[in-house]
Amino acid sequence: MSEASPPRVVIVGAGPAGIRAAATLVEAGLHPVVIDEGQRAGGQIYRRPPAGFTRTVEQLYGSEAAKADALHALFDRLAKEGRLTHCAASSVIAAQDGQLHVLGEGGVQVVFYDRLILATGASDRVAPVPGWQSAGVYSLGAAQIALKAQGVALGRRIVLFGSGPLLTLVGSQLVKAGADVAAVLDTSAWHQQMRGLWQLAARPFVALRGLALRASLGRRYHAGVTLERIEADGQGVTAMRWRDASGRERLTPCDMIGMGWHLRAETHLADLMGCAFTYDEQWRQWLPKTDRMGRAGNGVYLAGDGVRLLGADGAEIAGRLAAAACLADLGHPALAASADLRKLARLERFARGLACAFPWPAAMVRALPDDAIVCRCENVSAADVRQSVDFGGGEANRVKSLSRAGMGRCQGRYCQLAAVELVAAQAGCIPDAVGRFRGQAPVRPAPIGAFLRNG
Repeated sequence: MSEASPPRVVIVGAGPAGIRAAATLVEAGLHPVVIDEGQRAGGQIYRRPPAGFTRTVEQLYGSEAAKADALHALFDRLAKEGRLTHCAASSVIAAQDGQLHVLGEGGVQVVFYDRLILATGASDRVAPVPGWQSAGVYSLGAAQIALKAQGVALGRRIVLFGSGPLLTLVGSQLVKAGADVAAVLDTSAWHQQMRGLWQLAARPFVALRGLALRASLGRRYHAGVTLERIEADGQGVTAMRWRDASGRERLTPCDMIGMGWHLRAETHLADLMGCAFTYDEQWRQWLPKTDRMGRAGNGVYLAGDGVRLLGADGAEIAGRLAAAACLADLGHPALAASADLRKLARLERFARGLACAFPWPAAMVRALPDDAIVCRCENVSAADVRQSVDFGGGEANRVKSLSRAGMGRCQGRYCQLAAVELVAAQAGCIPDAVGRFRGQAPVRPAPIGAFLRNG
């Protein structure tokens, strides 16, 4: 009788969570398959530039340079030694019954798995502002990717707005790189930021580092602002119109705008896998339900910002825990997890402090004028969303069907949270009662030719 083949464990995502999960599995004697959209492992926070890039690791990652370098070296070593399989520049676009449909350079391939670890990370959480559909408006993450991966600023004169750590981080990185940052506009007032202070004390050095980054912005930084409108002409952005904390109207000329309010968990694959979700009132978004180790049921494990918005350090810990849970379920000896669980609890306290100090601008979204665009992909206005509620009721997918919000290329990644706020306001209920857009395959845009080449 032939010996049974070892179980195949597939990891989706090669950021901090995916790398730590892979390393833990390798140490236990397994050979995981790691599928990642990037050409090189590192994820968004530790994104690596092309070979031959002239900026140093310290310039790219600042105080996190040592962590980034260690993770990159670990993954590269495991891949070079043949202890894992790295499917680079590949996107999982569908999942069902132990199969992943993976889009790569050769078209769409089917990858089979016995256990699946999703470490899909997060993307920018954006809120509509009148004029945000204009050329020259980007997410904060896009601005950071351009700086890290290509060493360029996306404009000659830049305004950044939103709230959260990424706002001041990207602002300080651009300033340090020599970009002309005219203003960094934070919608969270000083008194609101102070409310999260006691929870932020769970990581005092990180909090102090954030304050130092803010100080580096000097008079560019403004707290408690009200965003009025992005001015634009036929060529793109021309200025940002806003009010300062005292209510005084300001107009800042610019040709590029970066925007974002912390992060939005990337959950489309978890949705396709049938994971349960719960609405988190503080984060104002739906997050997958797991146990403390990351088990989501049916042989699926979740790790990183795709399930808990805890940043790179939390993602590393969650990746180890998810891999440990996977190993235990496969009959391997249990790995010690108590220390990691304690660290994770401390990181969660800090993250809750961030959510309190830099909240999602629900009131701003609900007060959007009717002519403001909510869904940029399908050019759906706030009036279209509100009228859909009047016609079909306050349920997310009914509104989606009637208004087409969330039916474009991003599949609701950028408009869903805002659309749900508008629906809840119009229907007189809370966002939790509205529900969320259902995930559908393909979860990323895929060319028809990719399917035909493998038909």
